[in-house]
Amino acid sequence: MTSATAPRLTGGCQCGAIRFALRAPPEIVSICHCRMCQKASGAPFAAFAEIAREDFAWTRGQPAAFRSSSIAERGFCAACGTPLSYRRLAGASIEIMTGTFDRPELLVPTLQFGTESRLGWVGSIAGLPSKTTLQNYGAERLASVVSYQHPDHD
Repeated sequence: MTSATAPRLTGGCQCGAIRFALRAPPEIVSICHCRMCQKASGAPFAAFAEIAREDFAWTRGQPAAFRSSSIAERGFCAACGTPLSYRRLAGASIEIMTGTFDRPELLVPTLQFGTESRLGWVGSIAGLPSKTTLQNYGAERLASVVSYQHPDHD
């Protein structure tokens, strides 16, 4: 994906208080299995899109930050708690959690880090029995759900 052909990538937190935009495609899209990323994301791994800082902008609000180590901090929405970013203090880039993008399907990981902490069952996820949200909730119950999540656009 080149800058000329890439769609404008935008995203934000769950409540909409924080939004961001990229001026260029990510340099790397990766997955990290390390214990810090597992804890910070509340998931078996975290997926990130790495972007040069000059190609990234917070367009609404600013994340709160937690200094998770001597070399990095993690950004999150103080209002809704959505994990948003990982930033090396001395680095020239910022890594944005791919699930926070409006179109996360465009961000396909090509590299894995922290594989010494990868959970043994991660490789078998695709083979698990699965259901759509409609199959899980049923039409009547699903129709009664009111989402307070900000839409995937500005």
